[in-house]
Amino acid sequence: MKHKFQWRRTLTAACIVLASVSGSFGAYANDIKIGVVDTERILAESAPAVRALKKIEKEFLPRDKEIKEMASQAKALQELLEKDGKTMPEADRRNKERDLANLNREYQRAQRQMREDLSLRQNDEVATLQLSASKAIQIIAEAEKYDLILPLRDLVYRSQRMDITDKVIKALADK
Repeated sequence: MKHKFQWRRTLTAACIVLASVSGSFGAYANDIKIGVVDTERILAESAPAVRALKKIEKEFLPRDKEIKEMASQAKALQELLEKDGKTMPEADRRNKERDLANLNREYQRAQRQMREDLSLRQNDEVATLQLSASKAIQIIAEAEKYDLILPLRDLVYRSQRMDITDKVIKALADK
């Protein structure tokens, strides 16, 4: 009961403070300039993001080819065992089954390692891009005298004229 009373008292005090401040705040509200930025679009569409994606694809292409080659070897060995396994000598069949099991293990290990390495590289590139984007946003905010710039992802509503994403993407392209 005491807790409810304290909660009401705090809420009432907060309302009184807000009511008294809102009168003086109204005069400053017209001077505040707020912008929003779509970070997901920047990470997907900006020139540095596109370059980073191409760089990573080029970097991981040889490993991807190697893994695909392992998969085709395993498939060929599996098909051979299915086709001729019953007619080949027991020792040959066991050797081929062991080779297939080893190849499958190696394939899974290589795939897992590539996924981990790819994830690390992508995270590095995203971190670099976020840093560049933050600098570009700060430069735009200072040049155009913004008081506040918010990320778009958590907003319920925003006016299109507040969105500076295209300006940030252009600023990053100019670098």
